[in-house]
Amino acid sequence: MSDGPDVIVIGSGMGGATFAAALAGSGRRILILERGDHLRPSEHDRSDRAIFVDGHYRPAEEWLDGAGQPFNPGNYYNVGGNSKFYGGVLIRYRREDFSPLVHMGGTTPGWPMSYDDIEPFYSRAEQLYQVRGQLGEDPTEPPHSKPYPHPPLPDETAIADLRSRLSSVGLHPSSLPLGVNLDRWLSRAKTPWDGFPDTTGGKMDAESGGLQAALRHGNVTLRTGARVRRLLTGAGNRVTAVELTSGEVLSAPTVVLAAGAVQTAALLLASANAGNPHGLANRSDQVGRNFMNHNCSAMLALHPLRRNPSIYQKTLMVNDFYLTGGPNGAPLGNVQLLGKISGPILQASSPLPGPLARWVAGRSVDLYLMSEDLPNPESRVSLRNGQIVLDWKRSNLQAHLALVARLKSDLRRAGYPIVLSRPFDRRTPSHQCGTARMGLDPASSVVDIHCRSHDHPNLFITDASVLPTSAAVNPALTVAALAIRAADHMQQTERAA
Repeated sequence: MSDGPDVIVIGSGMGGATFAAALAGSGRRILILERGDHLRPSEHDRSDRAIFVDGHYRPAEEWLDGAGQPFNPGNYYNVGGNSKFYGGVLIRYRREDFSPLVHMGGTTPGWPMSYDDIEPFYSRAEQLYQVRGQLGEDPTEPPHSKPYPHPPLPDETAIADLRSRLSSVGLHPSSLPLGVNLDRWLSRAKTPWDGFPDTTGGKMDAESGGLQAALRHGNVTLRTGARVRRLLTGAGNRVTAVELTSGEVLSAPTVVLAAGAVQTAALLLASANAGNPHGLANRSDQVGRNFMNHNCSAMLALHPLRRNPSIYQKTLMVNDFYLTGGPNGAPLGNVQLLGKISGPILQASSPLPGPLARWVAGRSVDLYLMSEDLPNPESRVSLRNGQIVLDWKRSNLQAHLALVARLKSDLRRAGYPIVLSRPFDRRTPSHQCGTARMGLDPASSVVDIHCRSHDHPNLFITDASVLPTSAAVNPALTVAALAIRAADHMQQTERAA
């Protein structure tokens, strides 16, 4: 196919867009397929009621849980993927996350690479996504070969007070690494960005970061409304083409799958054929297994006599409990601020009546607590008559409960007499990952350390499905770093058609 693409990338989220950006300079003809469309400015994109109460942007999609009960998963399908709604947090895994770690709920397996192996690609990802942060504040921060491209976003007054109060009780609050152009974001409307869709480029998400960089090259094309039904294989078990739900078949010498941890696994399983009866890339029987989703809670800390007039709020994190804090020094997790909640947001996610929800929201500082979920082969994505079944086996919950208890105590000591918490349920996709795990052994993993399928030499997977562990931080930057690393590997080993 002399006029066809050299590389087809399925998905324009963080993994797909970043991969395309890193490969674009090679001159290869890259076709990015996105099942959704662009998000465009509208009356809904900064409306807390439209987004959080009415669910305006939630797709009408139904999966089954492990008991066969239907639920709406809350994933998004649009150019830029779920990153269009993310909190802009671009934080590295800690050095210790790449080695086995003993948790209250078990021991993580570690990674088939070290932090030093991925560090240069973290730096490149931070440059691509123009991360704003500050080294030297967080005692768990791993070494950086380059400083952050920009200084951190400023704390608002109530958050500067929170930072001081947390320090006064012996904690080490630090600036949250963020991909946000604050002036551009606020010029559209004075709202938080966490959970709000980006329609004007105020966040450095997959569209405004990686995809925009890729599309500056004439050899890169984006096609929207192109949902892939299955992948096709030929001689040598190479992936020869992708078939769209429209029936159209597109061919390329190399295929990159980056549809998200659940959809990537589902697509590989749906692509089963005579030579691959259990799905593609699944000789190990690991496709869909080891699904992880962080254990998360929202926490509200308030003083009845102090108001919190913050607009965006999300500039601070605490990692004092990331590597220790539990029994026998077990890790507990990460604490970071949520975007400032409003009365409607709080009322939609709690039993509080409207007037009380508004009173609480006007005085609360809102935090997000995140603990590691451990890989378990029985926690999995599968298909039932073509429908996605997500049987999430939550793990390490004791550590998360300990983190909630520890932070409540510290916040009360810091001057917040009322502290409320609420766990997130399975309807909230909290950093889904792990369903096509990376490893050295083809018998127990799906891709190698360069994100290449063990079974299909011209298939790469570059989304969060390859993560061997979830760690306890937001995965976006790690996904971007691995995508850049995979693109570099392709350039070094694959001849352009």
